[in-house]
Amino acid sequence: MTAQTIAGLAMRVQGLEKSYGKLEVLRGVDFDVAPGSIFALLGSNGAGKTTTVRILATLLKADAGTASVNGFDVATQPANVRESISLTGQFAAVDEILSGRENLALVARLRHLKDPGAIADDLLRRFSLSEAGARRVSTYSGGMRRRLDIAMSLIGNSPVIFLDEPTAGLDPEARIEVWDAVKELAGHGTTVLLTTQYLDEAEQLADRIAILHQGRIIVNGTLNELKQLFPPAKVEYVEKQPTLEEIFLAVIGGDKSDATGTTTGGQG
Repeated sequence: MTAQTIAGLAMRVQGLEKSYGKLEVLRGVDFDVAPGSIFALLGSNGAGKTTTVRILATLLKADAGTASVNGFDVATQPANVRESISLTGQFAAVDEILSGRENLALVARLRHLKDPGAIADDLLRRFSLSEAGARRVSTYSGGMRRRLDIAMSLIGNSPVIFLDEPTAGLDPEARIEVWDAVKELAGHGTTVLLTTQYLDEAEQLADRIAILHQGRIIVNGTLNELKQLFPPAKVEYVEKQPTLEEIFLAVIGGDKSDATGTTTGGQG
């Protein structure tokens, strides 16, 4: 076990800076992430979320500052960092010609793991994709593809996973499916760094939330801590109206069926 993980940190970022010419994308970013937690990096488009993830994943070099992942320095120990992480980008990186099971087994073989078929079957069960495992991914819904993409990232049991805008472009049902998958990850002890521009997503998933704005972290804390930044709530009696998401899910019903006609309740 490394020094940083002994100290109780899966990630530590201090004074991270990155510029592209005169454009300052990151201007001194600092945050820590506890092992087995979901840390949401919240910000609008262009705030620097993806740049931060790319630096932590050793795909990009910072101009200044330090960062460690799983106890390894991203600048001086990039190979160790890469062995510790998985990265899921904004678009599902799956082969649509292959089946879901074949996608998973292929990645397991590329990682030189024993019994790739068993690994694929286990992940299909974990992500509620067993019924669709033999089907071509081209027949999958957006939520199913995203769940498969996240499952592929877990092959090799990486202790840290980066999810960069995992629900971008998905419909409400698919977003909830992905949320369940992310909660499943943390439930198995995986540390998740999630970037998102959706406020409700961070609220639903994150143990801690950091808001990145104009290249800096302007607030960082639990949801309850962030709520303390506002004046105490006034007690008022109002009629609660359902949200559009609640209406949508109520109208379509709780149970959903996949293309095979099998009722899944979780596949979209």
